[in-house]
Amino acid sequence: MPQDSQRISSGVGPETIPAKRDRQNDKPEKDSGDQGTLGEREADVKGDLEFRKGADEMPELKDDLLLQDDEQISLDFDVPQEVMEYARRVLGETDEVKCQTLQELRDMIYERGECLPHRMDDDFLIRFLRARNFNLKRAHRLIVNYYNFKEEHPEIHQQLNPTEMRYIGDDDIITVPPYRTQCGRRLLIYRIGNWKPSKYPVEELFKATISVLELGILEPRAQILGGIVIFDLKDITMAHAWTVTPQVATMMLSLMVTAFPIKIHELHIIHQSWIFDTIFTVFKPLLDTNMRNRIFFHGGDYKSLHKHVLPEYLPKMYGGVRNELPYYKWIEALIRDPKIVEQMSKMGYVITNEILESFSQK
Repeated sequence: MPQDSQRISSGVGPETIPAKRDRQNDKPEKDSGDQGTLGEREADVKGDLEFRKGADEMPELKDDLLLQDDEQISLDFDVPQEVMEYARRVLGETDEVKCQTLQELRDMIYERGECLPHRMDDDFLIRFLRARNFNLKRAHRLIVNYYNFKEEHPEIHQQLNPTEMRYIGDDDIITVPPYRTQCGRRLLIYRIGNWKPSKYPVEELFKATISVLELGILEPRAQILGGIVIFDLKDITMAHAWTVTPQVATMMLSLMVTAFPIKIHELHIIHQSWIFDTIFTVFKPLLDTNMRNRIFFHGGDYKSLHKHVLPEYLPKMYGGVRNELPYYKWIEALIRDPKIVEQMSKMGYVITNEILESFSQK
């Protein structure tokens, strides 16, 4: 296992695409969601990981822009000019490219018939193009994988009920701070040691994760910049390690890389112990160099973490200056936003009266 404060390897340059392209020779690619051997699925994961390369060229946002976003318990649908410039330079996004590829992706979905999206509007399709730097074939493969993953794992795409939401929130297992990092990215923090496998199964964490990701990807900035994930492994036990089966590992890699339209810009692992070695041996064969570029191990060295995320944008427990936000404050705010409720209903998440009453009593 890499020692504390060690990055696995270095990044490589960004990839862009020309505004014009020829689809005459496009052929259906192998679907990593199709039935096949574990080896075939791993090969698909590695092939997709190979595409995910690009050094971070995002400049720090202006202070006044950060202050406007600071501590807001809401989703932001505006895109600062710096972020649009990043999209142009790194993703290859221009008005011309966007207009052309949206129609081409829509045509390709109809022509190939490998999936039946419940939506075909621009706001939905653009997230798949941005996640693959406007590479048409890769974006099409991603949306096919997205729907195949839903079909293969319906149990984790069911709506969380209020009891499940309260368990995971009260146990402080998954946290999304109401502020961004110095480069405008959202943080997603997992405190796995707070989870009691005997209390509820790992499938509930997957359900919660998918709900968080579906909400997060509504923000155009998240589609363009990706997000930063922190895995806090303090207090993990062998009971946690036993839950990470090859199937669970493959599901996690699918969410992180091949089957969800969001990029993980960096993944930071803190407080890892010898138990983590047991877990990491399951994941390591699925990771190629490009994904390893994004993984950093810090142990208990918060100064190492601060080289990537400044203390001004971290909770106090990680050497930062921020207070924690109770999870239900997020839910209370989001479920009362008509625009977000509408978007989530399109994804199959219905805000019931039971949910409203549950969190109004918190």
